[in-house]
Amino acid sequence: MNIGIFDSGIGGLTLLHQAMVLMPREKFLFYADTDHVPYGTKTRDQVISCVNEVIRFMAEHDCKAVVIACNTATAVAAEQMRSRYASFPIIGIEPAVKPAVAESGGKRVLVVATPLTVHERKLQKLVERVDDEHLVDLLELPGLVEFAERGEFVSDSVTTYLQGRLMGYELDNYRELVLGCTHFNYFKDTFRALMPPQIHMIDGSLGTVRQLMRVLDARQELLEPPAETGMEWQQIKNDICVRYFESGREITDAARLGNIAQLHERLERMRKI
Repeated sequence: MNIGIFDSGIGGLTLLHQAMVLMPREKFLFYADTDHVPYGTKTRDQVISCVNEVIRFMAEHDCKAVVIACNTATAVAAEQMRSRYASFPIIGIEPAVKPAVAESGGKRVLVVATPLTVHERKLQKLVERVDDEHLVDLLELPGLVEFAERGEFVSDSVTTYLQGRLMGYELDNYRELVLGCTHFNYFKDTFRALMPPQIHMIDGSLGTVRQLMRVLDARQELLEPPAETGMEWQQIKNDICVRYFESGREITDAARLGNIAQLHERLERMRKI
């Protein structure tokens, strides 16, 4: 059986990559809903409709679990989908606000995400629940999704965009940067260059994959998990079983698959920052 992982675009590869490292014996089905990217600027009803179509596809392709590798889709649609598709677990990702606040040492926490995630009540309730000292600030970065989907990860335009969005924030007062969109992980090197050295970057991918492993283990459906730290990418990358889809169309073209392999190589470098 497969583990289904999906996002509106290539951002979900971040979570797939982490899952492949920790669970290299599993079979994965990755679905990028490129016909409807980005989710973060759509209405709630539009996102719910898109997510329903994707999970229906997963249900028809022998998935034992589905991971929503999109903070926006999780915030808007996860609960409805769990009620609608009860035969398999649906695990959602969410911004890693709780661990960031816990590790902040009383300094400020900056959460960057898409506009819909920032304004969705789910994130606001999460912040209210864990941010007793009112340390958290939320910042929308819609342009980064567009840069990522174009494959533009390191450029003067990316740097200028982030500098403009961060203008006005006294970054020396911050300790944690929460990457609240899976697309944003591709830009860790640029974030690192712009941030003071004391700022620690954190995202929800690793925690989500560990939750997936716990759920599958409880259902006795987890295949021989490796050590918690995972395995070396260069040792496993050619042996992992993954099928890639774009809005229901399987990607079989060698050039396209080669591009995906290059994205995984970048994600491996970003994973170590």
